[in-house]
Amino acid sequence: MIIGTFKIGTLMRKNQEILSLSLVDVRKDFNQGGKIQQVLRGITATFINDHAYAITGVSGSGKSTFLHLLGGLDVPTSGAVFFNDKNLAQLKPTEKNILLNRSLGFVFQFHYLIKELPVLENVMLPGLVAGNTRVACRQRARELLAMMDVENKLHAYPTTLSGGEQQRVAIARALFNKPAFLLADEPTGNLDADNALGVIDLFFRAKAEWGMTIILCSHDPAGYERMETVYHLHEGIIQ
Repeated sequence: MIIGTFKIGTLMRKNQEILSLSLVDVRKDFNQGGKIQQVLRGITATFINDHAYAITGVSGSGKSTFLHLLGGLDVPTSGAVFFNDKNLAQLKPTEKNILLNRSLGFVFQFHYLIKELPVLENVMLPGLVAGNTRVACRQRARELLAMMDVENKLHAYPTTLSGGEQQRVAIARALFNKPAFLLADEPTGNLDADNALGVIDLFFRAKAEWGMTIILCSHDPAGYERMETVYHLHEGIIQ
């Protein structure tokens, strides 16, 4: 069942604040050799916390573009993206960076770990950027790595890890600040079936712990079939 679009802003449910991440008539075009390619064609949708969403669609349908816009990593050709009542395009760079670091977590098919840093320090980074002490960040990172079953890799460097281990470390980093929204772009694409199921389980553990929203872009039924709401992206619109 698809949840309808909610009014932009801070929503209330059972006297508790509900956060929203919204797209309003978002369009995205790319110029390829002088030819305009329309990828997203006026999408309006709202995602609220403590819910699990999936965005499905064939390869090349614009799922990654959708997620990058929703997370403020790219800007729409037209339309707007809101975190509650804040238009991301109107935020000052510092304000936007703070919002993204504290409220959004990102997991991609490729892990994007910093190869010059050991695992522990890779996971500590979001907390250090947020201004937390090294002692607190180290403790939080250790707890997350234990939850990901890679606590024995604290001092290893990313290039020495398997693909599954790298992805689990990347997930630990994404969850460090207990984000309100986790945006995951094909997070299980490079994993075997067992590891893929384990990753989805970890997402739901975080959701249960602090009401985190999962927004998963995937064409893998093992992942998206567990989500509460499934949108299908086709020819630039969601259904």
